[in-house]
Amino acid sequence: MTYSGAVKVGGPADVHELQDLMISKVAVGPMNNNAYLLRCRATDQQLLIDAANESGTLLRLIGDDGIAAVVTTHRHGDHWQALAEVVEATGARTYAGRDDVEGIPVATDTPVGDGETIEFGRISLTARHLVGHTPGSIALVYDDRHGHPHVFTGDCLFPGGVGNTWKDPQAFASLIDDVETKIFAALPDETWVYPGHGNDTTLGAERPHLQEWRARGW
Repeated sequence: MTYSGAVKVGGPADVHELQDLMISKVAVGPMNNNAYLLRCRATDQQLLIDAANESGTLLRLIGDDGIAAVVTTHRHGDHWQALAEVVEATGARTYAGRDDVEGIPVATDTPVGDGETIEFGRISLTARHLVGHTPGSIALVYDDRHGHPHVFTGDCLFPGGVGNTWKDPQAFASLIDDVETKIFAALPDETWVYPGHGNDTTLGAERPHLQEWRARGW
């Protein structure tokens, strides 16, 4: 089946099958958060991005093979409600952006900075520090050697705009500058975008609207 990235709370995961990596996307309530389970096809090691909520849903998705790690994209509570339960059940190592660690009430084993990598199996993810939605938000870039990149953006980039900066001009300027320089300028149009809520998009679909976003201020 063709991957669409359209999932709903209570519904099945949608699976994006790449040559070296399988990406399973599931939505959890009550805020329609996305969680992503990444599986290295060579080793079967797994990593979870955002243990947002519904630990039972996430643990069923993870299955008996467990996970090597959980990455929390940022400190907001709707992205870590199930983190303690998932870590307790799996013994997974925890990662988060260095400047958001203090806002996550589960210990972060490895704080991550801009350009640092997170590895599991034979897969490497590069963290990009994007400031504005929170001080320490990170996006994760998977540079697929067989195709185009894939980027997990948390709440920093969605179809139609960057993340919420609560009408703070400085926070908005910081976020859109970081998204433009570290994501759009660094990656091609074909890059697939997996956001923290809602449907997926591509950089090519969003790039023409960057100046429009700047002009409107959100």
